[in-house]
Amino acid sequence: MRLYTLSKRHFVLVFVFFLTCFGLTVFIGIAGPRIIEETKYSVATNAANGSKTGAFYFHSPPLSTYNQQLWLTCVIQVAQSKVADFIQSFEINVELKGVMQDASVMHIRDEVHQRKRTLHCEATPKGCDEIIVMHLGYLNYTQYQVNVVLKGLENLTDEIREVTFVWKRYNPSFSQVEIWFRFVFVVLTFIVTCMFAHSLRKFSMRDWGIEQKWMSILLPLLLLYNDPFFPLSFLVNSWFPGTLDAFFQALFLCALLLFWLCVYHGIRVQGERKCLTFYLPKLLIVGLIWLSAVTLGIWQTVNELQDPTYYYKVDIDNFQGMKILLLLVVVLYVLYLVFLVVRACSELKHMPYSDLRLKFLTALTFVVLIISMAILYLRFGAKALQDNFVAELSTHYQNSAEFLSFYGLLNFYMYTLAFVYSPSKNAMYDSQLKDNPAFSMLNDSDDEVIYGSDYEEMPLQNGRAIKTTSKYQDESDSD
Repeated sequence: MRLYTLSKRHFVLVFVFFLTCFGLTVFIGIAGPRIIEETKYSVATNAANGSKTGAFYFHSPPLSTYNQQLWLTCVIQVAQSKVADFIQSFEINVELKGVMQDASVMHIRDEVHQRKRTLHCEATPKGCDEIIVMHLGYLNYTQYQVNVVLKGLENLTDEIREVTFVWKRYNPSFSQVEIWFRFVFVVLTFIVTCMFAHSLRKFSMRDWGIEQKWMSILLPLLLLYNDPFFPLSFLVNSWFPGTLDAFFQALFLCALLLFWLCVYHGIRVQGERKCLTFYLPKLLIVGLIWLSAVTLGIWQTVNELQDPTYYYKVDIDNFQGMKILLLLVVVLYVLYLVFLVVRACSELKHMPYSDLRLKFLTALTFVVLIISMAILYLRFGAKALQDNFVAELSTHYQNSAEFLSFYGLLNFYMYTLAFVYSPSKNAMYDSQLKDNPAFSMLNDSDDEVIYGSDYEEMPLQNGRAIKTTSKYQDESDSD
């Protein structure tokens, strides 16, 4: 592996290059457009009967496929006393129609959608929480007509001052930025994958290190994570492209989690790694995480297809069960990973080659995790684990930097690993000796690990290195 030939200066350059590329994508994202467009309608005085609870009848803004999705939210302002907070349950009735390009109107559903919602108001300037009325995962029409009735708010102790409906959809400018950057990452990943596979063509798979085996799996999955089928979302009015994108993302992220477990365990386990004892426990933990994430996504999508007004809080009991299961499995994964890292550090600290592999992967992964946690905190704050995390994830983006930071971080992380784990010029010799810690302990010093030795650069003859000393050369010349 190229890892063995890098000096300290080269390691610094690798990290600087990684951080520079990541920072470049963030700056490009900061200069990019906002992700979500909003259009507000204050309809308290426009109700058909003069009531502040409906019926409210209005149109959405003109839409195109570049808007991707559509949300309708409601903000209720009350003349609230500053004594205490209050929570009020009520029923919302929604009738939805679609407007075709020829201005004809189509009923999306014959029946009126009826759903329960909860109004939560605080005795602060913030006022009442925003309520999601409906969500469309893909757009079949150029415009929508909505008739909304709020039932159960007539007996509020505090008078309703105003009802504001907000249409939210993706900014078409951001959609174009997303298409181009996904395309760039797809092309870069394809090139890196081909170069990495080409560099390993001379070696048998039994000579590959565990990192190289995993990179040959992760790079194609990274290609799917960048989703080469993403443009289908703008060509086909269907839920399938969006669901496929979410499936690819969950698949790659869980494969990355499995990669960390296998590498930290596999570095200190030489020889055959049995499926039952080595891979099965890890597959079980990561598989539960993947299953929980995919189930939540499919559950939300299927229900929204049947009813655009569906909201996960109507099934809050089932959602809480899935959330608790996911958190428990994530905690189990973190504890298992920490255990493997501590064991690997304690057992391999005196083995130069294995210790070098361990230190590099830990340092780079630690940097990636710190950046990811910082992005999540800046994006969601303390609400990252609250109930609105899953269902309202897409509405929390503020600018293109938040999208590009995640995609750029994972892509450049994988590109860096592919470069470091690719074979070096002395790879034929490395494949015979250096991946075996026993030979590393007997034949090399720490300086030879970092800077190489003259012995490593000698040619091979009949499977053995020729170590020609200067004294032997002098004697030959005298003869």
